[in-house]
Amino acid sequence: MSRTNFAFIAAALFALPAAVHAADYPTKPVRMLIAFSPGGPSDILSRLLGGKLAERMGQTFVFDNRPGAGGNIAGEIVANSPADGYTLMIANNSVLAANASLYKKMTFNPSKDLVPVVWVASQPNILVVHPSVPAKSVKELVAYLKSKPGQLNYASSGSGAAAHLAAELFKSMTKTDMVHIPFRGAAPALANVLSGQTQVIFATALSVKAHLDANRLRPLAVTTTTRMQTMPQLPTVAEAGVPGFEASTWHGLVAVAGTPRAVTARLNTEVNAVLKDPQVSKFLENQGAIIQGGSADKFIAHIKSEIPKWAKVIKESGARVD
Repeated sequence: MSRTNFAFIAAALFALPAAVHAADYPTKPVRMLIAFSPGGPSDILSRLLGGKLAERMGQTFVFDNRPGAGGNIAGEIVANSPADGYTLMIANNSVLAANASLYKKMTFNPSKDLVPVVWVASQPNILVVHPSVPAKSVKELVAYLKSKPGQLNYASSGSGAAAHLAAELFKSMTKTDMVHIPFRGAAPALANVLSGQTQVIFATALSVKAHLDANRLRPLAVTTTTRMQTMPQLPTVAEAGVPGFEASTWHGLVAVAGTPRAVTARLNTEVNAVLKDPQVSKFLENQGAIIQGGSADKFIAHIKSEIPKWAKVIKESGARVD
């Protein structure tokens, strides 16, 4: 046998265990990192998808909430995990598009250390105020903010989160001023607005709809370019007086860079199947989420389009985290 043939066979045999492993995946519990606190959109999506994936793939999905630093704490854990498909995360625009511009120092590079698997869903943010705020429209809110510069607080699920950047974009485009109060997730941020300690929030439909249905908070507008099917009475921020405004939240499944393609391909197939489940799609659509799905390339292209958009917002607003 020639050395060339021997080397070829040896390489094939060496690669065989990885191929077999990928074909059998998963053979043990899968850890799902959640970058924000329980009750927020990342948590809801992670547990919904993880539960369905466990049913389809015959393995337990273990959920691990690690909030903080705009999702960077969870992102770092995933980035430093073995590239075997057993550590995953539902990441959002903070982790994958905004944080690299917002944070002066990051211990991992989302573009290099994480691999996009599938775009799960996007959601409108809803501009919401506490009932103590007299404004009943976007124009009235802008006028109220200009009459009381720096006196109202807005909550977010963390520095760099979509709610933070949406508010900064709003401030920049309306030339108004509010004070940012960051929290470790959407649930505590919403709780603070419900108590009236903060007065404004750009909240995802998934996290705030129940409070709107109960009239505990007042919605003014949605942040997408078109109105929501589930709340058609709400205008967009753009048509309500801030032309060109658009800011949505999106989530997708990521793994560690270097994870076998057979594993990420299996996960992509399974997540797409889950998103077509009538029970799942009905729940997400009723909560105002827009189901995405599709190929990993579709998700990668979306991330690449969002990075410069939010880098511009961060630069123009002066929003930075040390």
